[in-house]
Amino acid sequence: MDQQDPRAGTGNGPQHPAAPQQPGAQPGTQGHVPPAWSPPAPPTPPAQVWHTAPAPAAGPFLTAPAAPARRSGRLRIGVAGLVAGALIGGGAGAGVATLADDGGSSGGSTPVAAQAVTITDPENATAVTAAAAKATPSVVTVYVSSGSSSGSGSGVVLTDDGYVVTNNHVVTLDSSTTTAQVQVRTSDGTLYDATVVGTDPTSDLAVIKLDGASDLTPATFADSDDVQVGDLAVAIGAPLGLSDTVTDGIVSATDRAVATGSTQDDATVIDALQTDAAINPGNSGGALVDAAGQVIGINSAIATVASGGPGSSGQSGNIGVGFAIPSNTAQRIAEEIIADGSADTAYLGVSARTAGEGEVGTGAQVVQVQPGSPAAEAGLSAGDVITAVGDRPITTSTELTAAVRSYAPDQKVSLTVQRDGETRTVDVSLATATK
Repeated sequence: MDQQDPRAGTGNGPQHPAAPQQPGAQPGTQGHVPPAWSPPAPPTPPAQVWHTAPAPAAGPFLTAPAAPARRSGRLRIGVAGLVAGALIGGGAGAGVATLADDGGSSGGSTPVAAQAVTITDPENATAVTAAAAKATPSVVTVYVSSGSSSGSGSGVVLTDDGYVVTNNHVVTLDSSTTTAQVQVRTSDGTLYDATVVGTDPTSDLAVIKLDGASDLTPATFADSDDVQVGDLAVAIGAPLGLSDTVTDGIVSATDRAVATGSTQDDATVIDALQTDAAINPGNSGGALVDAAGQVIGINSAIATVASGGPGSSGQSGNIGVGFAIPSNTAQRIAEEIIADGSADTAYLGVSARTAGEGEVGTGAQVVQVQPGSPAAEAGLSAGDVITAVGDRPITTSTELTAAVRSYAPDQKVSLTVQRDGETRTVDVSLATATK
């Protein structure tokens, strides 16, 4: 089996590396750069720690992944690697302790000073100012701790009674724990205890519930299918633990297949929005919003460039290449988690690798078809090369995984398949991956 389904993570702690599949990438060349950040008490900037681990093979296995195992990983694609998510702190004993208000209770009764985005000069206010003023009240800072490990990330308010969506790797400290303590600071400075409602490692999403919360400001979600390259993009979150930080840029690309994680057993593939808005460790789980202040994505991964001399493990921070989970996907999965604690993933039932030689991939070549799967029922077989899902071109195995996961289970899709020099269209009804 050439490739398995990847999983990912991002937040303030050991981060999952996110690596967009390069055209024609050969097995074993995907790069992952998961850094762990330790945020000390503000304003001192946090320390950064890097780890190394082997890269996953190219070509995802399109089934539901098992629960991610703890791992550290740092690989490269040329000079660049992708850090899935922006988590500060993490499972390596980072220095973000569980927070509590002065009264010793974190039940949300004692607000503390927090920065608010206020329009003081409406006549000269920019689109970014307006977008930030609308969206910032719906973005929170998430603090996670487990034993000697701790970290922080961001989250987006879903309901006025305290449901919040964030990244899976934030609440699991980069897949190192399933029993972490979680606290949340809202934009008005109030600190709440929170519980994890459910996680979906496949999409790197999770939902948490603030204890005793009421009258919060839910975010407004836009239709991510309408997002276009060049649209204004504003990122809001807590990079390096600095809550209510706003950065701006544009949407650099849509439908960008991004693989995060450093091993075959610990990776996520997301069908991401790419942006040049500055995203750094701690932005994980925060909001990417449009000019109207509506959420178009949940920030989850960043690209970094190796720095230092030969053998150095240093990595740059933001280089203007960040990735967000589209809002339509985030909403669907969050609603499923709230309903029953878990989410469903679309299942095709093949393992695949990038087809073609040289530097340009020509599709996803099927290596194995699972008996009884949708792919088997549609007549796919080993050796077939999938070149499109619907009207979306497929040049790599990672793109195939991302395209399939962009659909909900039970949806019907048309695959363009090359076999023995002929091109045909195959209709497939996707199934639900086994949990």
